[in-house]
Amino acid sequence: MSSDAIVLLKQDHKEIRRLFREFQQAGEDATARKGHLVDQIIELLTVHTYIENEVMYPRVRELLPDLEDDVLESYEEHHVADLLVVELAGMKPSAERFDAKTTVLIENVTHHIEEEEQEWFPKVRDGLGRKALQEIGADMIEARKKAPKRPSQPSALKKTVDAVLA
Repeated sequence: MSSDAIVLLKQDHKEIRRLFREFQQAGEDATARKGHLVDQIIELLTVHTYIENEVMYPRVRELLPDLEDDVLESYEEHHVADLLVVELAGMKPSAERFDAKTTVLIENVTHHIEEEEQEWFPKVRDGLGRKALQEIGADMIEARKKAPKRPSQPSALKKTVDAVLA
């Protein structure tokens, strides 16, 4: 398995997109199925944003100061996703706004993924090179082991609160 940070993040993106498609194709009356899919989406996004916020973004910010604005925008996009995830985690799939809130989450995260993959990742790859990306990736693999899986876990809550107070 590759430890290249960008490869690892793209693997997460692929899985997140797959779950988004399944949710969108589930049909109007698939309440239980949608609830299960959103649980999976919440877990994946909670882990993913944690490893990006704790490992990838700080390292890129340190090593490539020219990308500071991109990193700050990414933190804010994560913050919006975190708020939606917290709200969805507390909702029943039968709630009136469950589908609408999930759709907004999907739209926001899809935009973030496209921006990262098309604009940000190429700049990071050019700026850091293979060795640094493998080191960051190895740190991300370690961080994933202790990453929160639910937004209610203390390390996930801290990330959300830090974003509000920043």
